[in-house]
Amino acid sequence: MTNIKDRFLKYVSIDTQSDTDTGLTPSTPGQMKFSLQLVEELKEIGLQEVELDDNGYVMATVPANVEEEVPVMGFIAHVDTSPDFTGKHVNPQIIENYDGNDIVLNKEDHIIMETSDFPELKKYVGQTLITTDGTTLLGADDKAGVAEIVTAAEHLINHPEIKHGKIRIGFTPDEEIGAGADHFNVEKFGAEYAYTMDGGEIGELEYENFNAAIAKITVAGRNVHPGYAKNKMRNSIRIANQIISMLPRVETPEHTSGYEGFYHLMSFKGEVEKSELTYLIRDFKRERFEDRKKEMAHLASKVNSEYGSGTVSIEIKDQYYNMCEKVKPVIHIVDQAKKAMEEVGVTPNIKPIRGGTDGARLSFMGLPTPNIFAGGHNFHGRFEFVPLQSMEKAVEVIIKIVELSAK
Repeated sequence: MTNIKDRFLKYVSIDTQSDTDTGLTPSTPGQMKFSLQLVEELKEIGLQEVELDDNGYVMATVPANVEEEVPVMGFIAHVDTSPDFTGKHVNPQIIENYDGNDIVLNKEDHIIMETSDFPELKKYVGQTLITTDGTTLLGADDKAGVAEIVTAAEHLINHPEIKHGKIRIGFTPDEEIGAGADHFNVEKFGAEYAYTMDGGEIGELEYENFNAAIAKITVAGRNVHPGYAKNKMRNSIRIANQIISMLPRVETPEHTSGYEGFYHLMSFKGEVEKSELTYLIRDFKRERFEDRKKEMAHLASKVNSEYGSGTVSIEIKDQYYNMCEKVKPVIHIVDQAKKAMEEVGVTPNIKPIRGGTDGARLSFMGLPTPNIFAGGHNFHGRFEFVPLQSMEKAVEVIIKIVELSAK
């Protein structure tokens, strides 16, 4: 059986960053390249019904080895990595028997992962850490999840004494740009429920996530020579800043945690003539989520009343909803994952996802899909790392869930 470390290192060597601007699915060719490799690998280790569609979705089956009827379950991960930070030429470092001190990622550029900034490192003293070289992200989000699912599937194929029902495997593109479920064929997947292996540190088990929307605000200005601009110029940058200041200062990502929602100014492009703002709107409670969207629209209307109709236009689009609505009626699938963790020596940490996964949308498409840890930390940047032992435990959790489902 392929060592999970070697499998993971092979996966992260492929550049699979997604891209919001191409309008394609998958959005980048590297994702299709990786998916093609996964198809060949899944066939080699003995999975059945291995398929890759034109949009880059991979599906496969670990066939049942029991005669009694067992609900079909699935395990899902995404092949893309975040466009927030470069994923080209990933050069992982292997730190064996980590000593608990600061980690020099790149001596030449003086890039150091300091324990004062990342105290969670102390949890992994004595373990093997896989880090970046300080110049790229690592890609544990979600290639750790992909490696864990493939490794668990290979183990089940090689150990028929582990009894289980039919298991479906799914790998999606473009999750990082919010499109991972766009072309996922739930009916074809054919599972009653599934788990995404897309969480963070060991023990995470999540079935609540943000309700999410994106707001795009355009401010129309009027440019006039500044020496002759009195009562004529309308500076869109200044008006855009006025909008920003009208939102609650502490309801932002850097001031919130737990079940607290926020407005997140994700981008700002501005000149006197035109400015564009992009906001993420997030909240766990549906009622409060709707109120936040109304507040954004109200601010646009208020600014228009001051500067004239058409000065500010706003487009708000829902992205996904809190999967809790769809998972709670089948909460036994969360209990099953919790028990599996406990039986392999992992302490479950059930908490809300301050974000979203493919599972959020899939749950509303008829496939209840809680989220399980993949083991990584500090996703989407140069300080990303994953403990090898966390990935190994994730494999054990998958196998134990499969066992429990057949009992």
